[in-house]
Amino acid sequence: MTGRDIFFVSNNVDEMGGVTTWSHQMARLFAERGHRVHVIGVVPAPEELRADLGADLPYKTTTLYDEHPPKAVPAARGIKGRLNIAEQRRRAARQAGMEEQAAKLSALFRAARPGGMVIVTQVWAMEWVALADTAGLPVVGMTHESFDACRKSSRFNRVKKYYKDVDRLLALTREDADLWIRQGMDNADFMPNPLPVTPEVPSDRTAKVVASIGRLSDEKGVDLLLDTWATVAPGHPDWTLKIYGSGEDEEILKKQADTLGLADSVEFMGRTDDVAGALRGASVFAQSSRAEGFPLSLMEAMASGVPCAAFDCAPGVHEIIRDGEDGLLAVVGNTAELARHIDALISDKELRDRLGTAARENVQRYSTDRIVKRWEDLFALLER
Repeated sequence: MTGRDIFFVSNNVDEMGGVTTWSHQMARLFAERGHRVHVIGVVPAPEELRADLGADLPYKTTTLYDEHPPKAVPAARGIKGRLNIAEQRRRAARQAGMEEQAAKLSALFRAARPGGMVIVTQVWAMEWVALADTAGLPVVGMTHESFDACRKSSRFNRVKKYYKDVDRLLALTREDADLWIRQGMDNADFMPNPLPVTPEVPSDRTAKVVASIGRLSDEKGVDLLLDTWATVAPGHPDWTLKIYGSGEDEEILKKQADTLGLADSVEFMGRTDDVAGALRGASVFAQSSRAEGFPLSLMEAMASGVPCAAFDCAPGVHEIIRDGEDGLLAVVGNTAELARHIDALISDKELRDRLGTAARENVQRYSTDRIVKRWEDLFALLER
């Protein structure tokens, strides 16, 4: 069947980050295949984190709230809680607001033609979808992080509560899906992220540059990368670490680089809209994240033929990188091991070329055609 109505429902339509990138990539891919796509955000992204989506998107976008609603008020406990009229009013006002926005979702869903699908990319957004009328529409709930990262967060109990009765709960890897099944989520399955793009011209791996791309936040572990580079840099004074990205930790990280004596060998490049160009100008890619889902930046580097040295921080990482075959993995937080891997890739051009060539070829198992076909097969299965 062609021409489905496909709804993507997320926390935001336009907040910088992997989920937004994924949502709009998939929306574009489905629109190109003749589907009618609608990307829906619950709240507007904060101004400072807003991504530029460009003009003339080939699909609709909608944001339910004009401004962020009040945060949830914890349930009243004991007599004192029950007598707190102000809290009761806040809870009632928030619930009424949620139901009002869910009614907008219901109207959109009811207008869908047969074969429609609802894909909820983040569990917070599912709280509104759960209040909406989804009759006749299969609902797919997604978790774009590893099981372990989710378990350490407040999202864990929400996933178990709000995704329990959806038609499919999709993790990013089979390993994580199995862990969700052990939690009693019998609807769990997995769906990898698609490769964003394969550049026609890969890196020739001659530039004396190690690149890192990601948000400058604690989760991405750029502080650990700087500690790692402090070990590597003295042996390779003609090499530079280029860090692409922006975020709340930028000033702290720049001070750390200065303290470590790395001012001459580290460049903070800021955000880039030309990821392919940044990777083409690098010979090694480093990823030092403390947590990941199914990292697009690793896939982009591999597609550019740039060998990766990364912390094995999630099933998605060792699903993408085959250690020793098309990249090198280190134990999370072990900066000495990561330093050895980066040093080996810098020192040995033959190793760089072997791993980089294998990476560019192997990552094609996540090509857009293959992943979209998996989605289409899932839609057909859920429609039965």
